[in-house]
Amino acid sequence: MRYGLLGEHLSHSFSPQIHAELGDYEYFLHEKAPEELEGFLRHGDFDGLNVTIPYKKAVVPFCSGMSDIARAIGSVNTLIRRPDGLLYGENTDYFGFDYLLKKSGVDPTMGKTLILGSGGSSLTVQAVLRAESAREIVIVSRSGSDNYDNIGKHGNAIMIVNTTPVGMYPGNGVSPLPDMSIFKSCRAIIDLIYNPIRTELLLQAEELGILGLGGLAMLSAQAKKAAEHFTGAAIPNGIIETITSKIARLMQNIVLIGMPGCGKSSIGATLAESLNREFADTDDRIVQSEGKPIPAIFNDDGEDSFRDMETAALREFCNRSSLVIATGGGVIKRPENLRIIRQNATVIFLERDPAELPTSGRPLSQRDGIEALAAERLPIYKQWSDHTVKVSGIKQTAASIKKLLESPVI
Repeated sequence: MRYGLLGEHLSHSFSPQIHAELGDYEYFLHEKAPEELEGFLRHGDFDGLNVTIPYKKAVVPFCSGMSDIARAIGSVNTLIRRPDGLLYGENTDYFGFDYLLKKSGVDPTMGKTLILGSGGSSLTVQAVLRAESAREIVIVSRSGSDNYDNIGKHGNAIMIVNTTPVGMYPGNGVSPLPDMSIFKSCRAIIDLIYNPIRTELLLQAEELGILGLGGLAMLSAQAKKAAEHFTGAAIPNGIIETITSKIARLMQNIVLIGMPGCGKSSIGATLAESLNREFADTDDRIVQSEGKPIPAIFNDDGEDSFRDMETAALREFCNRSSLVIATGGGVIKRPENLRIIRQNATVIFLERDPAELPTSGRPLSQRDGIEALAAERLPIYKQWSDHTVKVSGIKQTAASIKKLLESPVI
């Protein structure tokens, strides 16, 4: 059987990996321009499709029938080709958001829910909330009567759902709500974006102690429901969290932090090769862009300029997915770098005895001394990291990290 994902830009899709966990069938990415859509739907070689941006409404006219949910929402994200060759439209996003809502533990009958955005995803969220007898649903849009200029009047909302693309890759680091502190009653933030894993909105929620849920579990849940339509076989809901955890590990970057000279670059390159991931090094990126070594940058431009370059390189790499990233030893000197890293990473602190660290070619190690740097930085490395790994040789340390990352407890 031949299934797949239909969309316009699919290079960063994780749907093939998700469906590989759901059934023994072929699953392909079908990246089509708008002018190719009709020909593909009428004559394409497929038995079923998931449908993503921007075609969830565009495929509706090609459906000979639709489920009640898909018809009510006016949006189709799953197509099944019937034995007579005609297409039937489903909306499995409904099941996906319903799963995410229940995971939040918030009862929408208890207060106001704010929905950011009024597009197709918003319609799905509204349908689920109405089915759950939500007390009050407020749609916030840029030009509606409820907009971002007067959103303060809804500070009593108990839940906020973001259905806009604000903060989605490649536009990481931006939130649709600059000031979350006005929502004193908010119990949960649900962001339908799944790339990055932690959007700026979710990081804001985390800082305020508010439960934040990203869209990856919804993606897995709707895929599970689509696979049931594809195969005709029931799939236990328990697989949703298993798949979500697995894909999260695959998507997230592995960021190595630690003292200058602890081996981040060599260990990172070895680790990337063993995991079949791309390796990136922020110091190498700076040297490449500036055309001179780091000591010369410190000497010619000063440390502040170097830190600006470091943050830019870090943002460039951390906006992507599935990389192994070696950072400079001083990356922790700017607190904002933690936010850049945390949006999409597992952070590993490489711990090495300061007495073993080299100082050649390392301006701050030579200027301030290793012991002074260690006293200042070690507590911050530990604070920023998810895991600490002691350095014990390049291959051995890379193997230890790989084993740690493959452990089911992470």
